[in-house]
Amino acid sequence: MKNIRRWTTIKKLDVNESIRDREVRLIDSNGEQIGIMSSKKALEIAAEKKLDLVKIAPKAKPPVCKIMDYGKYKYEQAKKEKEAKKKQKTITLKEVRLSLKIEDHDLNTKARNAIKFLENGDKVKVSLRFKGRELGHTELGVEVLNKFYSIVEEVGVMEKKPKMEGRSMVMFLAPKN
Repeated sequence: MKNIRRWTTIKKLDVNESIRDREVRLIDSNGEQIGIMSSKKALEIAAEKKLDLVKIAPKAKPPVCKIMDYGKYKYEQAKKEKEAKKKQKTITLKEVRLSLKIEDHDLNTKARNAIKFLENGDKVKVSLRFKGRELGHTELGVEVLNKFYSIVEEVGVMEKKPKMEGRSMVMFLAPKN
């Protein structure tokens, strides 16, 4: 038959001699059903047409096999996968760190950076770190994060409200559509 290379991205299908079932339901290369027969006979029919016998539905009773050019099939699957990957938009997570005693000017600078990230289509994690006794005043942290959000809300949406995670308070922003 044909020398078949296995690619990791495409699911493995049983081909030719690796089909160990006694009986299979055979579909020819045009998509027409031939019927149920022994796997040896199906393999002979595939060999006559100089094509591969591929098990496409292993869980069916009996398993469904199709006569096709397996190399061409794998190539087309890889091409489809590559095309789907091209159209996929990757969203990265950017982080902006604040402190409890941040001045308005610094807050506006950090907000401008966050706006830049959101306009590029990235998500933004805004974290506010508490130091020492500041941990006793988490309500002030919520105020700072809400003030930050009021500056950024024209371009971003609050995905997750401010929430404590260890010694930090974290809020997630996503770009508006």
